[in-house]
Amino acid sequence: MNQPAVAPIDHDVAIIGGALAGSATAIQLLEANPKLRVLIIERSEVFGRRVGEATIELSTYFLNRVLGLSHHLNEHHYPKQGLRFWFANEETRTLGDCAEVGGRYQVRLPAHLVDRAQLDTAALERAIELGATLWRPAKGDSIKLVPGGAQELVVKHAGETKPLRVRWIVDASGVAALLARHNDWYRVNETHPTAAAWARWRNVQDWDSPALAKKFPPWATATFSLRNTATNHFMGDGWWAWWIPLKGGDLPPGENLAARVKQFLINRHPGAAEMMSAATPVEGDVHLRRNLAYSVTTTAGDGFVLVGDAAGFLDPFYSPGLDWLAFTTARAVDLIDGQLTGRSEIAREVERHNRDFALSYRRWYEAIYRNKYDYMGDFELMRLAFLLDLGLYYLGIVTQPFYRGPKALLEPYFSTPPATPFYHFIRTYNRRFAAMSRDRRRRGVFGRRNTNHRFIFGGYSLKPAAAIPILKATLGWAWLELTEGWRTWRGEPGEDRKLEPVAAGEPRIKPSQA
Repeated sequence: MNQPAVAPIDHDVAIIGGALAGSATAIQLLEANPKLRVLIIERSEVFGRRVGEATIELSTYFLNRVLGLSHHLNEHHYPKQGLRFWFANEETRTLGDCAEVGGRYQVRLPAHLVDRAQLDTAALERAIELGATLWRPAKGDSIKLVPGGAQELVVKHAGETKPLRVRWIVDASGVAALLARHNDWYRVNETHPTAAAWARWRNVQDWDSPALAKKFPPWATATFSLRNTATNHFMGDGWWAWWIPLKGGDLPPGENLAARVKQFLINRHPGAAEMMSAATPVEGDVHLRRNLAYSVTTTAGDGFVLVGDAAGFLDPFYSPGLDWLAFTTARAVDLIDGQLTGRSEIAREVERHNRDFALSYRRWYEAIYRNKYDYMGDFELMRLAFLLDLGLYYLGIVTQPFYRGPKALLEPYFSTPPATPFYHFIRTYNRRFAAMSRDRRRRGVFGRRNTNHRFIFGGYSLKPAAAIPILKATLGWAWLELTEGWRTWRGEPGEDRKLEPVAAGEPRIKPSQA
């Protein structure tokens, strides 16, 4: 008896979205196996202007040493000189009065201030050079997931509607999160209700200008590093705004929890008022997004995988998005390559993939971001938190790819047993700072040192001696506990409710009400 003919596979992998997450996945797949048939489906004709973004040390390693984009980054994007934080209270009158946290010297490890439209274009060009096929503009009309078989999708491209059969679909659609939304895997993180507005500006003051140095001499000589190409953060009670200068003259400050960006900043922060006194917005280049934080309940199956923002988003503070992109794409490539080559048992790997990324997202959020907005406007508390957050990031995370190579990118944040004690430690001090900040508000002393204080430190390296600032910050935390933290040791009025118990690795968030 004749068996029915099986339709052939058109491509090994179809990637929905050609921006950085999709292109990075294609690059790594083709580096691992140049014979793969990889199709990139990109909706736009050209990448539009997007908010400026900062890489951090792990994602910079990924962009340079894994994707091979070092020439592009050095040619088209500013090197980033670390992070700076600026605080103010009712006594602050000028930029020179603002409390400051930042580095004294130029940074030791590379990072960049990037224009995402340019970076996305360069990554896509690199993927095409390696052999990826690009359909652009094109749109996926329907997708049918077939576990263990050929995935079916219909694509509109070049005036035609084309049915396709592929072994793997990679969702790199960004915040559109096509597969997650369509399959009810998308979850809004309602315990972290953040929003953000972005705009581009011209004629913003130069942090390193002779005019500011003449106006505020002690302020100008406090650091030997360049301030203008740091990610400068103006910190407020429950909000923050950052400055990211881009090559070409535009500068996008992104400001959380506000739509009227300039007026909000000028009214609330003397430092921002100084820097934006003559700033003019770029017409039509203002963006607003609500419900920033979300996760997904499923990141992979036998035939599909989600990468980058399609697999979840935490918060723009500390710029974790490109680190998440690095981990999700590296693991996606390992999953796909393992199945296609037969070197791994796919059911076990899919289960591990979903478990690891659910656990990583939950722990990353609970350790770093949960309740952080409670205290980020207080110089004293944020100084200690920043020293601990950054130091532990360097020693526990950044060291891994530099010492072990790209295989370290297969282990997302907090997903391995050795990371568990660090997760508990980070979560504990962040929650304690949040509790102390709420107590300070009740006592009317929140932000008491936000004027005329400056903490300029030597920065971190990958040497064991970098643990010294971590130890000093831990002792500073202990001192605060003894002098004021004891007030909240037995709880506090209005303390956040406890999260209900969940299974290991399950995201502690509620379904979207959208």
